[in-house]
Amino acid sequence: MTTENRQKHKGGRKQKADPCIHRYSINLNDEDNARFLSLFEASGMKVKAHFITVCLFEKQVKVVKIDKGTSDFYMRLTNFYGQFRAIGVNYNQVTKAIKNNFSEKKALIFLGQLEKATLGLVEINKQVMDLTHEFEEKWLQK
Repeated sequence: MTTENRQKHKGGRKQKADPCIHRYSINLNDEDNARFLSLFEASGMKVKAHFITVCLFEKQVKVVKIDKGTSDFYMRLTNFYGQFRAIGVNYNQVTKAIKNNFSEKKALIFLGQLEKATLGLVEINKQVMDLTHEFEEKWLQK
């Protein structure tokens, strides 16, 4: 084996193309440390080293604020959407059961009632969509 082959088949983790080998150390007093930590927490980043590099090289720091009302609205809307999908599944099961178990006249009567209920659901869905768009325009910043 040549030396090139030996280097290729070394065990362990692959080396990075551009490893971070330079290290710097700074000391902060209590006031500056509190300010640094508040900025770090507001940034939403998980690693302080990444936050410091972003600040040093003047990249834009993203601050994410979680609004309880918005997250509550999102959770309720998701729950409602799940219920709406369940209604759709039940709708398919009901139509199959009506088709298989009843005569044509009875099936038409039941399907008419089902159609009226479906139109009511369509109206409710339109209202939900309108309220969602209104909420997005008023409260969600883009």
